Parts: sequence; structure tokens; C-alpha cells
Amino acid sequence: MSRKPRAAVNRRGLLVLCLLAGCAAPAPRITGSAPVTIGLIAFNDFHGHLDPPGSATRVPAATAGAPDLQLPTGGVAWLAGTVQALRRGYPASVVVAAGDLIGGSPLTSSLLKHEPSIDALGAAGLEFTSVGNHEFDRGVAELQRLAGRASFRYLAANVRVKATGALLFPAWARKRVVIPGRGSIDIAFIGAVLRSTPELVNAQAVAGLEFLDEVESVNQVVGAIRAAGIETIVLLIHEGGFTSSTRFDDASCPDFQGPILGIVDRLDPAIDLVVSGHTHRTYICRRNGRLVTSAGQEGRFLTDIALTIDPVTHDLQAAQARQLPVINDTRPNPLAAEYPGAPADAVLRAQVVGWDALVATQARRSLGRVAVPLTRRPDAAGETTLGDVVADAQLQATAAPDKGGAQIAFVNNGGLRADLSAPDGEVSYASAFNVHPFGNILVTLTLSGAQIDTALETQWQGAGSLLQVSGGLKFRWHAGAPAGGKIAPGDILLDGKPLAPDGLYRVTVSDFLAGGGDGYAVLKQGRDRLNGPPDLEALERYLETHSPVAPPATGRITKLP
Repeated sequence: MSRKPRAAVNRRGLLVLCLLAGCAAPAPRITGSAPVTIGLIAFNDFHGHLDPPGSATRVPAATAGAPDLQLPTGGVAWLAGTVQALRRGYPASVVVAAGDLIGGSPLTSSLLKHEPSIDALGAAGLEFTSVGNHEFDRGVAELQRLAGRASFRYLAANVRVKATGALLFPAWARKRVVIPGRGSIDIAFIGAVLRSTPELVNAQAVAGLEFLDEVESVNQVVGAIRAAGIETIVLLIHEGGFTSSTRFDDASCPDFQGPILGIVDRLDPAIDLVVSGHTHRTYICRRNGRLVTSAGQEGRFLTDIALTIDPVTHDLQAAQARQLPVINDTRPNPLAAEYPGAPADAVLRAQVVGWDALVATQARRSLGRVAVPLTRRPDAAGETTLGDVVADAQLQATAAPDKGGAQIAFVNNGGLRADLSAPDGEVSYASAFNVHPFGNILVTLTLSGAQIDTALETQWQGAGSLLQVSGGLKFRWHAGAPAGGKIAPGDILLDGKPLAPDGLYRVTVSDFLAGGGDGYAVLKQGRDRLNGPPDLEALERYLETHSPVAPPATGRITKLP
């Protein structure tokens, strides 16, 4: 595009850079004068959702007062079918992703070590992806094993091995796109993950790695890419933003904000467009003329991007995008004329049935009942019904003196990966597992009242997730107060009495939070640690002893002006 200055580089310098980058032979020239159109099909945050997600995708009704519409979306077989349909509309296309393909996943993918997800996405046509923070959930060795299995390539310009200084995965890759009857053209894909990944996964999982500044790492490889004769450059990055739109297909991109903006603003002008992720939002935005996209989560959407490339200079002339829901046939489609969907890939659909069958006995085991669905959706104060129940379950599991003597339990709402519900109220093992797919261990530790106050204040100081609290603890926060001062003295009550700043309290959290995860660094200061059961086991025991579980009365968290 016009942003790209053509720097003068001597031929010897070009040759050296090209050799360092592992360049392929010079690409044949494109014949003809007409621009070349290439399809870029993108998604992100698949999270092992081989089957359609348990909930439909909400679309606000066009008529005021009418109920929202519910689109049946997702499922890897339908994702593959939609990819195939999109590819038929282009002379050539590339399928890419922006990380978190696995991790925080439903039972089938998780119990089968994510091998079905890796295989299925490869079969669906995926060619390149950045790593995401959840790719590291089970450690570096497991990620490398799965990357070795994959038919697609992981890219990570900003993840380095401390001991050797080498990148964990290549920073970028070349795709030689063949245009039938006209020759071929090269596109470069760079991968990156958010620098704060160590705050989002268990510290042991990323031991020995360095996560570098995203922009500095990405910009550093642009010279080698340009030296290789590649002019169209795409960044795949697991970091994202938000808009205020309630529709997935809102092209106006209202109130675009988030960490991705600062990253895009610092990128080398040679980088043409950005495929982002992590925030689980759908958007198509432009930042200073550069296209920035995200396709939501769980395989519910694909971003269909049309690249128009100059046949002589190989520069990107234009990029246009649309969000396309991945429609499945598991329930009625209220917008069939607008979003007709594509047939599922029959082979993948049969494979998913087979994978589900391998875990079916364990998946169907009943753990108890819930009186009403328990949701992760916060109320105005930030409290969730599922968070209340899970915090109570974890307190119950660690309250006995020989189990930790816990008085309080904190749960990060972002660690709850699914609502807890079932059509008939019966909670299966699969449903509970989907709430707690990480296998976190409960840790009971000692904190002062002042440290507990610091932890709660962290919610408005860059924390990755709100905290939910167990019964017996209540706190009030002031919306109009500045970050760091939202909770006034006396606003944290345990059994009706204010916490003493110098008092000592036994608190249960996950080992992820205990290690400072989600930005709760103060929890690393907790003393006299005692490990307890896995979080899933605590929830299972609670369901067994309290069935049918009804949501406790809200009011543990109060929002004040």
C-alpha cells in the first residue's frame, strides 16, 4: 500500500538478509495487468470447540421490543464446510488464525490431549497461526509436541527461550500463492502473542521462556521479509480490542478500543493488515487506514478478507472484510435467507462423533442437579451466580482445619469457561468439566486484611478478570472513586465484621491465582500454603452434597456511586 517506503538496500545486503530468512527462489511474475484477488479466511480463539457451543449466537432483533434472534453457530465440521464454500469464491486463498486454538476447551478435546482439535483444524485448511496464551496451558513440551503433529505452522516472533536466546517458533513464514493461469505471488505472515502471557497461565507452564515486546519483535523481522522480495505482509497476533456494538456484523466499528490499538499504532508501515484475537469479540475496524479484524470465539465466525494486490509491485492495494457466521443445522436458523450457511464437512462430522464416543461414558456421568442455570454473566456490581457457587464449593473443600482452615475463597470469573446448565437441570461431568477445564489445584494461604484489600482493588487496575467471593465475605466498591481507592476502609466485611488491615486470614484460590495470575501479584505474597484438591473435584463434591443447587442470594458485592 502507499504507506510502504521502498528503502534502498544494496544487493549484497539483500542476499545476506534473504539467506538468514531462509528465502525461497524468486517468485514468478504475475502475468496480465489486472489486480490479483486473494482470499484470506481468518478465525481465532477456537478453544477446542469441536462440537457446536452449548449456546446459540445472539443477534439483536431489528424491531424494538422483539425478542433477540438466536443463530445456530459453530462446530468444526461446519467451520470446515464454510471455509470450503468461501474458497470456491476466490482464485486462491489462505486460511489463518490468531491463537488460542486449544486450551480452556470442552471435555472431548481436553481428555484426548487436544489432538482432535489440531487434526480437525488442519483438515479444515488452516495453514498459519500465532500462538495464544492458552497454547501454553500444559507447558512448552506439550505445545511443541502438538505443533509437531499439526499440518499448519505456529508462528511467534516474541517468544524466546531464555537458555539459548532462540525463538520458540519461527517469527514469520512465506506463503507462495498460486494464481491459476497467472503465476504466483508471495505473502508473509508474522505471528505474535500478548506480552503478558506469563500473567495468564500457570507460571510453571512458561518457565524458561521470555515474552518480548510485541511490536519491537514484529518490526524486527520486516527487513528480512522485504529483503526476500515480499511486499504483502499480514500480522497474526493474539491480542485484541473491543467495540461497543452488539452485532457481530457491525461494519461501523463503534468506540474501538483496547490494547491492540497501541500495538497497531507502532507497527512498521510495511505491515498491511492485522488479524487479532484474545478478547473474543467480533470486529472489522480500520486504524489509520490499516484493517484490523477479529472473529469472536469458539468457531462461531470466520472473517472473510479479500486482498487486492498489484500484479507488478506485489503491494497490497486494498483489503475488504466481512464477518460470516458459521451456521450449523443443530437447531432452526431464524436468518436463513441472510445467512444460509454451508453443509458440514461429512468426514469431519463423522470424526467428531467418533471422538465424542471415546469420552461419552465419563462425559454423561451425573454429578447432581441445578435448580436454575448458573451463569458467568456479571450483574451491575460484578457478581455472578456461577462465581458465587464455585467460590462456595472451594471454601467447602478447604474449610476444615486439616484441609487448610479457609475462611474466604476467591475465584477469578475469567477462569470459569462455561455456564453451568442443562436442559433438564441434570449436571453431567462434561458440563462441570467445561466450567473447570484447566485442572487447577486449590491453594489455601494466609493473607493480611491489607493484602486482601489490595487484591480486590486490583480488579480495577489491569486485572484480567473480576474476583468472585465466597459466602460470609461482602465488599462494597465506589464506582466514582479512582482506581486503587474504590474500596473504602470498613467496606470489606467477613461475617459482618470489617477486616482488620493487620489481621491474618486463610484464603483459598487456584494455583493460577496463587502464582499471581490475571495480574493479582499480591497473592504471591501469601504464606503457609497448603495445596488442596483440584477445582473440578471441589465443584463435583459440592454438587453431590447440595443437589439441587440453587444460586445463593446475591449481594456479596455492592456497587456504590
